[in-house]
Amino acid sequence: MRALLTLCYGVLCYVVFLLTFLYAIAFVGDFLVPRTLDQPPPGGPASLATWVIDVVLLGLFAVQHSGMARQGFKAWLTRRLSPAIERSTYVLLSSLALILLFWQWRPLPGTVWQAEPGWGSMALYALFAFGWLLVLTGTFVINHFDLFGLRQVWLYARGQSCTPLPFKQHFFYRVVRHPLMLGFLIAFWAIPHMSVGHLLFAVATTGYILIAVKFLEERDLIAAHGCDYQRYQREVPMLCPWPRLHGKASEPTARVPQH
Repeated sequence: MRALLTLCYGVLCYVVFLLTFLYAIAFVGDFLVPRTLDQPPPGGPASLATWVIDVVLLGLFAVQHSGMARQGFKAWLTRRLSPAIERSTYVLLSSLALILLFWQWRPLPGTVWQAEPGWGSMALYALFAFGWLLVLTGTFVINHFDLFGLRQVWLYARGQSCTPLPFKQHFFYRVVRHPLMLGFLIAFWAIPHMSVGHLLFAVATTGYILIAVKFLEERDLIAAHGCDYQRYQREVPMLCPWPRLHGKASEPTARVPQH
């Protein structure tokens, strides 16, 4: 019974994530859903409280997303919960933090840029779609089901241990170390209508991604994998896919980062 409940919990967490991910595309792209980044505000200039609420919502997500991903927090959590549902719990709480942001986001008046209908607007929407596609396909390159907790609960339900996955430096991971984060950056900035609220969101999330990847996630990866990951850092860019200066990257043994 416990194995079945664990499996159901993992599936439920994944369904919540999937719906949240789809809503996020519409929320950022300003279509289909009732509340988006670029929707017109109720009227009048934005109050200080409006700015504070939006900044706090972004900060809450950043603290939750990075805090729960640290090894110390994972060790603390798995002393209280089954290790099989640690990843699913992280996915669920990340989704709930995003849902809170979608629900409570306050529109900010003003337009930073507005592309006229035509080729320019179509090109920006194409880049927007490419960014989200890069995020989604990047998860399957490393192992989509492990990244979102389904592999862990499935193995637990079958009575099998969950061993770390082998490193796979395939496709995007031969070009940049964090293709998922690159995809998010493209999707957040490549938009025909950039409102002041959207600009706040894009600037805040870009800063968060750069700081979290450089000073938190990569520090954990170096501590876990040592010189293997340091070699990977030297040979493959972090986010910008510039041409390599040192030839073809070798196959390090470290795992691809999990966000």
